[in-house]
Amino acid sequence: MKNLLIKNIKGLAGILSSGNGPLKGSDLGNLEVLEDAFLAVEDGKISMYGKMSDLSGITDWRDLEIIDAEGKYVMPAYCDSHSHLVFAKTREEEFVDRINGLSYEEIGKKGGGILNSARKLADMPEDELVQDALKRLELVKSLGTGAIEIKSGYGLSVDAELKMLRVIKRLKEESDVTIKATFLGAHAFPERFKDDHEGYVTEIIEEMLPKIAEEGLAEYIDAFCERNYFTAEQLDRILTAGAKHGLKAKIHVNQFSVMGGVGIGVKHNAVSVDHLEELADEDITALKGSNTIATALPSCSFFLSIPYTPIRKLIDNDIVCALATDYNPGSTPSGNMQFVNALACSKMKMTPAEAFNATTINGAYAMEVGEELGSITVGKKANLIITKEIPSFAYMPYSFGENCVDQTLLH
Repeated sequence: MKNLLIKNIKGLAGILSSGNGPLKGSDLGNLEVLEDAFLAVEDGKISMYGKMSDLSGITDWRDLEIIDAEGKYVMPAYCDSHSHLVFAKTREEEFVDRINGLSYEEIGKKGGGILNSARKLADMPEDELVQDALKRLELVKSLGTGAIEIKSGYGLSVDAELKMLRVIKRLKEESDVTIKATFLGAHAFPERFKDDHEGYVTEIIEEMLPKIAEEGLAEYIDAFCERNYFTAEQLDRILTAGAKHGLKAKIHVNQFSVMGGVGIGVKHNAVSVDHLEELADEDITALKGSNTIATALPSCSFFLSIPYTPIRKLIDNDIVCALATDYNPGSTPSGNMQFVNALACSKMKMTPAEAFNATTINGAYAMEVGEELGSITVGKKANLIITKEIPSFAYMPYSFGENCVDQTLLH
């Protein structure tokens, strides 16, 4: 591995001291940008940085790659802590249905949505799923993503859920993107359990979980706690069963309604509770003082025309917040974290600095890689974005239709 020197950096953004945890409250808006800077990488890790006028201390210039970043910004790569990147087919026909007046929930009730994806995935060979997902990984990497969490949940049977998780395991082996795997068998009730929801919960707990644990296929367990999907009581049992198999909670809650899922997530020490387009006072109370990260998914709100997470209320209550894509074929067919930042600024009234921190350091902690990714910190992996020549840091979320990333460097 060649050592690397990036010189003449217009702005080195996202500098944090070692051991700095996720940012919350007013600290979320703090962003250190060092102008006219350099950054050095040794053995894949950030070894030093500083002002160009102070460049010294590199003792061995042999086998050293040098990148001139004049006019460009350098920053940590995005950490996308919520995605459904493995799927069989796109669902643009449902997009047309929604244009014609059907809601996302109505489409699901008539056999579309998650069940549509499950039918398509059951018929697709594992190798084909891997190759399609690798293409999507390369796309999101080109847009600045260096780490991503990927969920199952389009299987909805023992064999198909295991197939999805094995695909994710292969992606970890074949891609240089850092990947975390989440088991989301509790995404929807399959047709065969349409009138026996408890039967499917039992299948998840007694058949799926032991096999997933035996093969070491996931780090996290998730469930979609929502009307017409999984109840708060079912969520509680599923998370309890997952914990017995060593899986930590990362859950879907409050997308369309408030059902008590946030409090249950906090009770189970969930790494994150995600969506939160609907938010009640009791949810704020549950999250305050906890270690659970509140993750908003603004491109889902954009695509479905549903409310945006009231993130300012979360920030004002000193709750750690992250932003992620929710990349999936039904409700968010985009893995573009630059667009997530733009929406957070324009629709959720976050500052560019807040949005950036929520998609880098806080996103890293929302997938438990904050000690090695998410900031410019000596000793962390050098997963970096080098932008194109841009006039300012705020230009990235401002120019929402433009890819401002020139290179994504992953080590």
